[in-house]
Amino acid sequence: MAFPAASKEAAVVALPNRAYASLHTGAAGTTGANEATGGSPAYARKAITWTDGSADGSTTGSQVSFDVPAGTYVEIGFWSAATGGAFGGSIALASNAVPGSQAVVQVTPTLTAS
Repeated sequence: MAFPAASKEAAVVALPNRAYASLHTGAAGTTGANEATGGSPAYARKAITWTDGSADGSTTGSQVSFDVPAGTYVEIGFWSAATGGAFGGSIALASNAVPGSQAVVQVTPTLTAS
């Protein structure tokens, strides 16, 4: 059965556990593993706002800016809370972020139903 884009978008918008974004140094898996830590200023999850309305089967998150120490960052994850909480999944970054020193990594995620 095929679903129209508007139905796919409604499903993506209704996904739970994605009020906060995280950054990961490796695959987050099903538990949110490899979440970034450390730095000065210290890494922390960021609140994220999602926008829909184009009925194309996708929703875009607000740009989030993470303070991170030097390293390689490969995925953005989604959580129900700023600390702890339920993990809602992750997506790969379009390209790895590899700051050589303390930096700000900015990400604007898009979730698409297929």
